[in-house]
Amino acid sequence: MFGKKNDNDKRFVEKSVQHYQYGMILVLVDTATNVHYLHTWSAQGTSLTPLLDENGDVVIEKDSN
Repeated sequence: MFGKKNDNDKRFVEKSVQHYQYGMILVLVDTATNVHYLHTWSAQGTSLTPLLDENGDVVIEKDSN
């Protein structure tokens, strides 16, 4: 986690970006834990929260390997 990393190894990657009125809605994926986060940004402020599915469970990216 804290060792020397390649510049191409990003902790968070953008999975989805949408422009909404005067702000943005992003879905970020933590590459270390595969947890999805919902990040909203607007002129009024910003927020970050784990993305939840229909059952209230945290959305986790399934490993494609």
